[in-house]
Amino acid sequence: MDVADMTGKTVIVTGGNSGIGLETAVALAKAGAKTLITARDRGRGDAALADLRARSGHGDVDLVVFDLASIASIKQGAAAILERCDRIDVLVNNAGIVLSDRRETEDGFEATLGVNHLGHFVLTELLLQRIKDSAPARIVNVASTAHKGAGKGLDFADLQSTRGYSGMQVYSKSKLANIYFTTELARRLEGTGVTVNCLHPGTVATGYGRDGDSSGVLAFGLKVIKPFILSAEQGARTSIYLASSPDVAGVTGQYFVKNQARKPSKVAQDDEAARRLWKYSEELVADKG
Repeated sequence: MDVADMTGKTVIVTGGNSGIGLETAVALAKAGAKTLITARDRGRGDAALADLRARSGHGDVDLVVFDLASIASIKQGAAAILERCDRIDVLVNNAGIVLSDRRETEDGFEATLGVNHLGHFVLTELLLQRIKDSAPARIVNVASTAHKGAGKGLDFADLQSTRGYSGMQVYSKSKLANIYFTTELARRLEGTGVTVNCLHPGTVATGYGRDGDSSGVLAFGLKVIKPFILSAEQGARTSIYLASSPDVAGVTGQYFVKNQARKPSKVAQDDEAARRLWKYSEELVADKG
């Protein structure tokens, strides 16, 4: 795909060590952007950085290692990003997990919600002033059509899924949370020159289910559908489009599929739920890290 010239721009891609995150980073670096990827594992991050440098032909690429499952680690990672980047033109919140069994983060949050939503919530807040100072700037959140699996919305009485756990159901709720986060952040950033959009990348052959994240029925399901799903390069196209295209320079608060704005589920259009999740998230992370 054609990518707009990104010379002079600085881009951050979380989870840029593999899958659609790496492909997004490669495309934007090829287009001239100073590109920084994040990873939770130093070895994989270093390998991805070498791959990114070789495939993009661009020397101005960098890596920051931190864990989205730890607010203390996120704060260290954000400080490192701010130290290395005097501007942030695009933040792509791409990293995500799906777990077959219930686990908790270092801060005691259910891990899927903790990484997929709360981790990016905290990181974005820590980087937000630099992003505003770099306006016009963009925030791109990788959501999923899986949000439709949360047809009854979020259970604010049990967002930590302590009363029952289904891996795909909890994942669906975390992707719904990504859309709510996009909606409310876009509202809060009106007039700042910072746009916020989210997307469904397609069903992509990424690292989901790797490293023991998934087992049993969930792992079997991932294997069954693998021959029918997109490559990471194909799945990255909408992230790249939202990060770079002049066509969406003034567009904000939208959900995209295949480079087109689409309506998410009716539940995902609940602005009051989006505001409620924001308040809940602020309260959860307030005394952590």
